[in-house]
Amino acid sequence: MNRALLIIDVQPDFCEGGALAVAGGNLVAAGIAEDVRSRRESYAAIATTQDWHIDPGTHFSQTPDFVDSWPVHCVAGTAGAALHPQVAGLDVDAHFAKGRFAAAYSGFEARRIDPAADLADESGALLGDWLKRRGIEAVDVVGLAADHCVRATALDAAAAGFATTVLAPLTAAVSPQNMPAVNEQLRAAGVTVLTLG
Repeated sequence: MNRALLIIDVQPDFCEGGALAVAGGNLVAAGIAEDVRSRRESYAAIATTQDWHIDPGTHFSQTPDFVDSWPVHCVAGTAGAALHPQVAGLDVDAHFAKGRFAAAYSGFEARRIDPAADLADESGALLGDWLKRRGIEAVDVVGLAADHCVRATALDAAAAGFATTVLAPLTAAVSPQNMPAVNEQLRAAGVTVLTLG
């Protein structure tokens, strides 16, 4: 079965010291880098996604509720929106960006980035179409944050017909106390959640 690794939103703004830090984000970045270097041949393709906000409307708020609205983060073209240094140098096949002009949680809302294109360009292929064109049948999902963008990506992957696995040790959550319920939702949707336990 052709398998791809989806590295979701491992960006400085989501790691310690960033605008919307997730505890453990830097450790997740290091763990993903180590995993890719040791198991690159396991994957027919590897793709990254990035939050890449230009004007995402009410997704940004001065008084965020941390459910539908958030502090300003991952502004397109800034250092906080770049790939984490641990991930940026990895051997990956494509990079995808999401959320330029709206909230976007799932990697399946992301479009392939052309490094030479304008920051606002949205002409690239959608992640799901790119995976299908490459004959991918299964995906492993890692990254940040487990209870938001990783969760949304995994649910959309399963709904699109991919055999989907979340590698929980290579994720970190905004609200770790919610992860049992999140994992239950994922499993109910047919997603395999691999944990250390």
